[in-house]
Amino acid sequence: MDAKFASAAAAYANAARGLKVPGAAGGDTAGASGAGGFADMVQDVVGRTVDSSRASERASLGAISGTASLHEVVTSVSAAEVSLQTVVAIRDRVIGAYQEIMRMPI
Repeated sequence: MDAKFASAAAAYANAARGLKVPGAAGGDTAGASGAGGFADMVQDVVGRTVDSSRASERASLGAISGTASLHEVVTSVSAAEVSLQTVVAIRDRVIGAYQEIMRMPI
């Protein structure tokens, strides 16, 4: 389970690094909403998810070494789980929206 979570978090982090806001390099700002757009929001959420999973791993290692309490471990693992569920829900909504657009008649 831990390996799957870590690899999923790493995959989302790698995907976030590749995200670019349309028109950010050129003069075209269609699709970008000034200070931030959808890509920035997704990148932020993925970054926080990766940070949360790293914190839960540190807390787990701390519990093993005896420097962290069980309460800290449960809290950090729960926060990481909620963050990952948020990313998965956003992904599912984006895929659903794409599929809906693809079903529209031309």
